[in-house]
Amino acid sequence: RYISKYREFVKHEAVKNKSQWKTMGPAKVAVPSPNDFLQKHSKEPKLAPKKKEEDGKKLLPLSVPQRTYRPVIRIKKNFINKNAVAVIRGVPKKPRPFCVDTRQGDKYPLEPSGLVPKYIKKKNYGVTPKYVTRRNEEIKRKKEEYEASVLDKLKKKAMKTLSDEERTNILKALKKNWEEINHAYQGLPILTDTRYKKIHKEELEIKLKQLEHDIAAIEKHKNVYIADV
Repeated sequence: RYISKYREFVKHEAVKNKSQWKTMGPAKVAVPSPNDFLQKHSKEPKLAPKKKEEDGKKLLPLSVPQRTYRPVIRIKKNFINKNAVAVIRGVPKKPRPFCVDTRQGDKYPLEPSGLVPKYIKKKNYGVTPKYVTRRNEEIKRKKEEYEASVLDKLKKKAMKTLSDEERTNILKALKKNWEEINHAYQGLPILTDTRYKKIHKEELEIKLKQLEHDIAAIEKHKNVYIADV
């Protein structure tokens, strides 16, 4: 069985340290002075003395919060869930292309190697191609032609003002037409006992009312506008 050679030394040290503390506390303790007795309010925290006004300058009043003041409550954020949601919703990073040129797997970035063409260094980089320019010009030309055709159609459909001669002729024609229909209406028999007679009488009354309305409108307005439909 193994026995340490320091066994006796350890026992001696343990007994030696214990023998010094066999009294009620340490053997030599400084006796407190009778002048250092406990006084009233001696253990309460002492405030700094108030500063007096110097050279007639008034000190600023203490900033006491108002009754309507509401402290800002900090909301505890769950950064673990926030980071997890950001990772789930985030766009995955594209892997960097590398080039492996040895059997041991030695690799280096492919972009600065010169094996991939850099289109930024081309002479015509950023220049608008000719076919795009031609297409834009053609679109612009078609747009102008379309706008010109629309204007022509609007001009053709624009309302024209009747001259005094045309207005007089139309008014005479309407009155003549009204006289002819009125003459036919006056020649109707007094007794309308058949369906044909009733329908014919109603048609003549409708035509007379329409002609009277047109004649009154033209006579009331001196300027009459018509549209080419």
